[in-house]
Amino acid sequence: MKIRQSLFRGLFLVSLGWSAAFAAAAVNASGAEAELKPGSVVLIRHALAPGGGDPAQFVLNDCSTQRNLNDEGRAQARRIGKFFRQLPVPVEAVWSSQWCRTRETANLAFPGKRVDQAAFNSFFGEPDAAPAQTQAAAALLNAWNGKGLLVVVTHQVNITAITGVVSSSGEAVVLGRRNGAWAVTGRLTL
Repeated sequence: MKIRQSLFRGLFLVSLGWSAAFAAAAVNASGAEAELKPGSVVLIRHALAPGGGDPAQFVLNDCSTQRNLNDEGRAQARRIGKFFRQLPVPVEAVWSSQWCRTRETANLAFPGKRVDQAAFNSFFGEPDAAPAQTQAAAALLNAWNGKGLLVVVTHQVNITAITGVVSSSGEAVVLGRRNGAWAVTGRLTL
């Protein structure tokens, strides 16, 4: 599994135009160094939803079959929104996976801004889907050219495939363009 994850990460980094050495160094950036500049991308792992993965009877459009936010997770999502509303750089767009916990995180933090993007759906239960899905996510990120922040509410497996960072619930990984390629500029615990 480790080799597969490394391969997926390597494929994604190549698709973004990163060198392996630059990417490895970028992953070590701290929250204090996070650069939330116009045009940055912020990958947020959904707020606290106790457990791991999804139940066997998981149905995408039926929240009763999924692992969902608890009260602490909903409060965490509201704090995330409050943090971003206080920034000098506005949130221009919010993308979310189609899972209920990511949608709810996005809706509570950024009311009225969420747009579903299937490329950021979890592939935890389908690791063979990771390369194609991560490539689709890379294409979306590479096409981003907004003036504000793009926030993507997604899952740990997606964030790890994209950045190499294993994030916690509600944690954000910030990406900025450096020399025409995306680089991790920091992590934020929100």
